Amino acid sequence: MALTCSRTAVFKSISAAVLLTYCVAFAREPLPLFDAHVHFSVGATSAYTPEAALKILDHAGIGMAIVSSTPNDGTLLLYAAYPQRFIPFVRPYRKTRDLSSWGAERSSWYKDPDTLPFLEQELKRGIYHGIGEFHVDGHEVDTPVMRGLAALAIKHELWMMAHSDASAIEQLFGFQPGARILWAHTGMVEPAAKVAELLERYPRLYGELSYRSGVGNGLSDEWRSLLLRFPDRFVYGSDTWIPSRWSQVDNLTREAQDWLASLPPDVARNIAYRNAQRLFGQPGSAFKAP
Repeated sequence: MALTCSRTAVFKSISAAVLLTYCVAFAREPLPLFDAHVHFSVGATSAYTPEAALKILDHAGIGMAIVSSTPNDGTLLLYAAYPQRFIPFVRPYRKTRDLSSWGAERSSWYKDPDTLPFLEQELKRGIYHGIGEFHVDGHEVDTPVMRGLAALAIKHELWMMAHSDASAIEQLFGFQPGARILWAHTGMVEPAAKVAELLERYPRLYGELSYRSGVGNGLSDEWRSLLLRFPDRFVYGSDTWIPSRWSQVDNLTREAQDWLASLPPDVARNIAYRNAQRLFGQPGSAFKAP
């Protein structure tokens, strides 16, 4: 009898170990990704063909992506080649043709009277789902151009993708309470408590997580709590803002898979692809996910 019990105990121990190994392996199975922050901007378009760019995304497990570029030519290239894989957003930058001239346009576009006519002309293409990513902070945002941009987004039922501090987000919603805003980097370094306050106050605000302090290189406790509290309000992003960032996409997605695996499966799937697919995906798109 003692021998039987011993064999039973050993069998149970082995079974439990096998089951645990299987569960851990399953939990860490890479998730498909919907990347809400891709650029094919100046420099990248000469370093990579659209085919090469798509190969990078494919290898990283990225099935669909929001793309915006400076200039918008890069977005048009990717969308023309693979319309089922890219959701195009239009950027307001019309002068930048190299990285060295970017700083000047960054400090002027939001008060430049030619910005709105430029956007209106671009929107005639009829392909864009949003305006952005644009850069503006709270001390810059209250201009006729920015009020007009917000009105344009409402008129055309477009998203705004704002690389902004919390103050600018609050003012944009003040201009247009019905706006839909994708918050690039979710404020980057804004305190988690402030992010939570804004998500509570503005139900049409969503956070994109590239470069977000407390998320990359492992989740902080406060950001883990925030993602669990708002599982339907965050999306994954890589941000290929300079050409060299394209070569890092694989590493970026591996890092993301690590912290996603530390979350409950449903929350991880939401952030990896479900939220973005619900918000931005198109019927009949090529994106496939379990």
